[in-house]
Amino acid sequence: MIRVIVADDQEPVRTGLRLLLASLPDVEVVGEAADGLEAVRLARRVRPDVALLDIRMPGLDGIEATAMLAGPAVAAPVAVVVITTFDRDEYVHGALRAGAKGFLLKESGPQLIGEAVRAAANGDALISPQVTARLLEEFSRPVRKAREPSSPLTGREEDVLALLAVGLTNGEIGERLFLSLGTVKTHIAGVLAKLGLRNRVEAAMWAYETGRVRGDAPGR
Repeated sequence: MIRVIVADDQEPVRTGLRLLLASLPDVEVVGEAADGLEAVRLARRVRPDVALLDIRMPGLDGIEATAMLAGPAVAAPVAVVVITTFDRDEYVHGALRAGAKGFLLKESGPQLIGEAVRAAANGDALISPQVTARLLEEFSRPVRKAREPSSPLTGREEDVLALLAVGLTNGEIGERLFLSLGTVKTHIAGVLAKLGLRNRVEAAMWAYETGRVRGDAPGR
C-alpha cells in the first residue's frame, strides 16, 4: 500500500483529492495539511511514501516545502508530486529543481494522478503531458551551458534518456526499447552517475538543456 499525504489550502480540493486517491486500491491517504509548513511537519512525522503538494499555499508554498522535503540537502527525502491549477513555467521549473518527482495539473484525471503517485513511490517520475510538451518546446535549443558527463553516454543510455525526458516510465521505456526493467534501471543509474545528478527529473532537465530530446523517439 502506498502511503500518501495531501496538502492544499482549500478544503474542498483536499477532500476531492482524498476521495480520488481512496478510490485507488493500492493507495492510502495517511494525512492532510492546509499549508506548506504543516505539510513539512506532517511528512516528517508520518514519513509517507509520497507527498502530494499544491503550489500556492500560505506561509510556505509548495516549492519551498518540496525543497525542505526532497531538496539536495535532505538526508532522507520524501517523494514529492506537485499538483496545481496554474500551468506556469516558473512553477514547473521551481518544483523540479526543488526535487519534485512529478508535476501535474489538477485537471489531470484519476488515472494520471494514480500513475504519478505510483511512479514517485517507485523512485520514478511523471510530468503532466501538457507540461512535458511545453518543456520540450522551451528546451529544444540549449540556453545555458550544461554540465558535461564524466564519460560519454553510450548509445543505449542516450536512447533511454531521450524517452525518460518525454515522460515515459521505466516500464514504458523497456517496452519501447525491448529491454528488461532491470536493464532500464541500470542504464538510468549509469546516466545519473556520469552526469552527477540525483534523480531522473534532473536527468530530464539536462536532456532538455542539451537538446537531446528529439521528436523521433528511439526504438529499435
